Amino acid sequence: MKLSILIPVYNEAKTVENLIKKVLSTEFDAETEVVIVNDASGDGTKDILNKIRDPRVKVLHHTANQGKGAAIRTAVKNATGDYIIIQDADLEYDPSDIKRLIQKAQEGYDVIYGSRFLNGKPEGENSIHYLGNRLLTYISNIFSGLDLTDMETCYKMIKRDIFSQIEIEENRFGIEPELTAKIARNKYRITEVPISYRARNYREGKKIGIKDAVRTVYCIIKYNLF
Repeated sequence: MKLSILIPVYNEAKTVENLIKKVLSTEFDAETEVVIVNDASGDGTKDILNKIRDPRVKVLHHTANQGKGAAIRTAVKNATGDYIIIQDADLEYDPSDIKRLIQKAQEGYDVIYGSRFLNGKPEGENSIHYLGNRLLTYISNIFSGLDLTDMETCYKMIKRDIFSQIEIEENRFGIEPELTAKIARNKYRITEVPISYRARNYREGKKIGIKDAVRTVYCIIKYNLF
């Protein structure tokens, strides 16, 4: 099995180098490639990425900032793995947890979500953010018919032939409910596994806010019903 790890990056100069080192140093039970899309960062991220010299890594650059969804669209077009997984560049997620998702992929699942909440509230997680995520997942489950604990998770491992057939329309964080809705609609075999999570606070650069939550609800309704 070959795994494509997609990393959308925007202004993560403080963390992206360490994140890439963690990904590349982790021994996965699969051949891996890493596809990084710099979404027109202006903080030195581009210079850091251009110094990477590893045959497993592809680095692509957007000339204008378009959003996470747009970066993933670009990355998918350049991915060659049997499965695709999305990895944020902010060190909230531990790449070693990807091994748990690979195991489920080897058992034959089409889609595997890494849930931050399958074992309850993560240590250090902001209560408002936690409850907000659980509420959005609950709303998503009502419309999709799924029984997920963490719809908004970054870690979504999906067969590439499935991912390639999904037309991603959202440019920003609306990609999470959009992907979930389109996966649910096609009745793919889906499961969740627990993962660890180190939540950043807003002083550290957390980018998701109230507007994104409102957009998420809109996307849940839009992509599940229309």
